[in-house]
Amino acid sequence: MDTDDSLKKYREKRDFRKTSEPQGEKEKSSVEPMFVIQKHDASRLHYDFRLEVDGVLKSWAVPKGVSTDPRERRLAVPTEDHPLEYGDFEGVIPEGEYGAGTVLVWDTGPYRNLRGEKTGHGASMKKSLEDGKVEVWLEGKKVRGGYALIRTGDDRWLLIKKKDEAADAGRNPTRTEAKSVLSGRTLEEIASEESGKE
Repeated sequence: MDTDDSLKKYREKRDFRKTSEPQGEKEKSSVEPMFVIQKHDASRLHYDFRLEVDGVLKSWAVPKGVSTDPRERRLAVPTEDHPLEYGDFEGVIPEGEYGAGTVLVWDTGPYRNLRGEKTGHGASMKKSLEDGKVEVWLEGKKVRGGYALIRTGDDRWLLIKKKDEAADAGRNPTRTEAKSVLSGRTLEEIASEESGKE
């Protein structure tokens, strides 16, 4: 499946005359594959967890956000693929549009495919997604270390922090670190600035 086909659902859900979200027309690739976690104040506040795979951002909505505690299992609901440019998107999706609400880049950085590194396995990200078992090492500004995404049903995955040196059961970054890693703004500041432009 080429990038245009994988972004078909994304484009069908949006009216780009009304939303400032990227259409995904530019070819952009990272030296290292990237991950991005976006805080999204839509009908319900949630976090969007995205991994660059084959030219798009594979995406899951995580209602409670990413944990640094390996004992916590966070529900992750798959959503449509997003263009790579979405990894830099911050702003307000207008009322009446799909996903209406304010978005900020809560964390981002490169990631490594841990299943691909295992001797004898060498599973690609595409194969890991098909198998329903993704294991990655994130190098973010707020979250680091190993994370697993495990499919438990058609529309249900679990996002779990792996036990490693970056695990910290006493830390709750979604509660204590609210600002964008790109702009240093909060959701409220982004919403206020966007409303001032109208």
